[in-house]
Order: sequence, then structure tokens, then C-alpha cells
Amino acid sequence: MESSKAIIEKLQNEVSLKHILLRNLLSITHAINENKSADELFKMYKTFLHWVMKVKKMALFIIQEDRWSCVTTIDWENIQEEQIKIENFIKEAKIERRYNIKEDDPSFLEGIDVIISVWHKQIPLAYTLVGGIGFDKDTPDKYDFISTITNIIAVAIENKRLFKEQLKRESIRQEMRLAEQVQQMLIPDHLPNNSVFALDSLYIPHDGIGGDYFDYIPFSDTRFSICMADVSGKGISAALLMANFQAIIRSLIRHYRDLGTFIIALNESIRRITKSEKYITFFIADVDLEKKTIKYINAGHYPPKLYHKGNITSLTEGCTIIGFFDDVGEVQEGEVQLEEDMLLLTFTDGLTDILNDNKEMIPESLLDEVLIQNAHLDVIAFNHKLKEVLDQYRGMQSFPDDIAVLSMKYYGKK
Repeated sequence: MESSKAIIEKLQNEVSLKHILLRNLLSITHAINENKSADELFKMYKTFLHWVMKVKKMALFIIQEDRWSCVTTIDWENIQEEQIKIENFIKEAKIERRYNIKEDDPSFLEGIDVIISVWHKQIPLAYTLVGGIGFDKDTPDKYDFISTITNIIAVAIENKRLFKEQLKRESIRQEMRLAEQVQQMLIPDHLPNNSVFALDSLYIPHDGIGGDYFDYIPFSDTRFSICMADVSGKGISAALLMANFQAIIRSLIRHYRDLGTFIIALNESIRRITKSEKYITFFIADVDLEKKTIKYINAGHYPPKLYHKGNITSLTEGCTIIGFFDDVGEVQEGEVQLEEDMLLLTFTDGLTDILNDNKEMIPESLLDEVLIQNAHLDVIAFNHKLKEVLDQYRGMQSFPDDIAVLSMKYYGKK
């Protein structure tokens, strides 16, 4: 039996050891509170295991976004070569807390006594492989201390990652808000409405900002252009290209007398920007109230609908899409006569992509029906009715894409 003196010495050693462990634990928590870098925390972790716990071999893996990263080691020079083997072993063994190495385990685990894992809400955060603890292996709680310190480090690193993601998301939200404000500035806030003609619009961007664009460009009291475009893709990149597109249109359109030459120049300008990585569908109409004509080009855009006295005409004449090909090919300019009480409906394909609760795409016949039954309304009332029909059709479904609508009513009166 142990003498009383030996028992007292053993207890004193255990108390001293626990005091050292707790002091080191406190130092690490202070470092976390002071927002020390991840590298500094890993260095403290290694020092704790190597100099305090007298660990002879160790490897700490932090798992972020399903990828393993070995962040610190003790006496494990070939860890990179064995990392895949270690990953596969841990997955196959389904280690969720602590695993004591067995004699028949793979040779690459030689020198390792235990694998300790850290999980949060069924998601692994870290694994540490530990071997050769220097003090008495019968000392109580030796692995509990290592497990505790590993948990503290792993959770601290995870919190740092989550905080960075939160900052990144907030930065993106601010960029999105700014882009949305800029985009709203590019969309006409005033459209003409008089006894001769009237314009009205609907704009429903997907996720705040989008790549849909429409515009009204006056040249004189009797002549103006309207246009509608859809940039491929969504989000900030589409919105930025749309902003460039608007600037280029307004710069070029006053330099060319015919729409065909304008389209060719426009394609060349956009092609230099997109390098064929994005494209734009585009419709432009040159309205001459004095000559009572609409000259137009449809560059791969969903055909606008022209309604007059029960008849609906799709405006399809034009060319291929803008910005994707070096050459748009032969450009065909369409022309129609302005007639009293004529209604022109232009829109992006987000409107035709709307689904109902049965996942059925909105039929074109429904749009024709809206035109036929509501063409007698003024454009503001017409667009309001169109929005009602779209909302009724989609039910609980969200809008799948950006939607832009520009309607023009020609009264033919002075």
C-alpha cells in the first residue's frame, strides 16, 4: 500500500497539474476574447499540448465547407502524404467523440493514442490526433483537458469564420442596395402621357436588382424611341452590363439615321465589353408621330405585341442577339403604320416564364386575352390590370426572373 506521504505527494502533483492546465486554458480564452488571429490560437494550442501535456505526436484538422485543413502538428512531417488516409479512416470509423487507437488499426496511426472530434449540430468542426502524453497516463482527466481545449479552439475558429461570412454578406447586401439605387436611377421616372400618346411601365426585378432594361428617348416633339432589353444572367453583373448598355445606347442612337446601322454599331460596342460571355436581347422602335410610323428592330427579343381593332401582330423583324457574335448578320427593319387607339405591349421574357401552382408556364393566349379585353383602357390602367392577371395566375409562386413591361397607347388625337 502507498504511504500517506506518497498519497499526499500524488494529490499535490495532481492539484499542481490541474492548476497549470486551468491557467493555460484561461490564457487561451483570454486570447480568444482579445480576438487573436487563428494562427496565434493554433500556436497556443500546439504549445499547450507539446510543453504542458508533453504530447509527442499531434495533428489538428479544422474542417470548413467540407474541406480538411491541417493547421498545426507535432513531430508529423509526412502529414500531407497521409492526410487522405486519415480522412478516410475517420469517415469509415464514424468517429463522433473520442476514439482510442487499437493495435490492429492502420500503420499510419503509429504513435497515436487517441482521436478526439469536435462536432456542432451534427456537423464536424475539427479532429485532433494525439499520441505519447508525457505525464502519468493514469492521471485523471488527461484527455478531458485536451478535448476541452480542442473544443474551445475549434469553436473559436468556427465563430471567426461565421463572423467573416456575416461581414461578407452585409457587404454584399450594401453593394446590392447601392446597385439597386443606381439601377432605379437608370430607369425612366417620368413617361409622357398626353392626348396623342402615352407610355407606362412595370418593373419587377428578381432579388432586388436585375438585367432588364427599358427606356424612352425623345428626339423632338413628334419623334422618339422606346426600347426594351434583357441581359443574360442575374444580379450585380447583369445590372452593371445593363448600366453600360444604357449609356452606349444613348451615346450611339443620335449618331445614326437608320436603326440598322445603329444596331451594328451597338453590337460592336457591347461585344468588346462582353467578349461573348454575355448577350442581350433587344427591341427598339423609332416612333414618328408626324409620319405616323413605327420603325423597329427586334434583336432576338421576345416579340412585342401590337394590338389594333381586335388584331394582334407580333413584331419579329430584326436580327440576332446583341453582344455575342462578331456580326449580327443581315438586319431587317420592320415598319408598321400608327393607327388610332393602337396599343403596343413590350416586355421581357420573365413575364412569359411565370409559373402557376401546378408549375404550368403562363400561356401566350392569356396575354392575348388581356390585350383584347383591356386595350380600351389607358396604359396605366392596362398595366395595372396586366399585373393583376399575372398575380392571379402565379398564385403562391414567386416571380422566377426579372420582369419589365413598357406599354404605349397611341390615341391619334392632337
